Amino acid sequence: MYIFRKIAGYLYGKMSSAYYEERYKYYRKNYNITSNFGFNGTDIRIYGEGKLIVGSNSYIGSYSTIAVVKDFKVIIGDRCQISHNVRMYTASNDPDQDFTIKKVKLPRKGDIIIGNGVWIGANVFINPGINIGDNVVIGANSVVTKDIPVNAIVGGVPARLIRYKSFEET
Repeated sequence: MYIFRKIAGYLYGKMSSAYYEERYKYYRKNYNITSNFGFNGTDIRIYGEGKLIVGSNSYIGSYSTIAVVKDFKVIIGDRCQISHNVRMYTASNDPDQDFTIKKVKLPRKGDIIIGNGVWIGANVFINPGINIGDNVVIGANSVVTKDIPVNAIVGGVPARLIRYKSFEET
């Protein structure tokens, strides 16, 4: 019985790996994703009729989702580190409405622009219409509701400025 489980686990892993390789090939073909962008893990979802433009030497972790609705885009800069279970949506419901009535307001929509060298922690949610500057750190479990300036370290729900990076430029 042990041998059977071991073989079944091995075969499942091989099939699963091939499935994700095909899915990620599909993403590269249908969105503007460079060949050196890393899909680090499984269950990464990218969908929608909008544009996704990705810089070089960036990666995204398992269970992350990028939803790009038609006429909007997500731009991810160079050398970005996007951890697991990160969510980015270019459309979301407007929270200032009465959801008990049949007719609801159109959702909020907007591009998401992520600068170069950005590190996004695990379980982060990025709202529509957000601009994130270069060299930013977004702490784990944060909800980004406002633009983030260059060299900022932010965290929380909603994400707030913790401090600016202190380093000497070389």
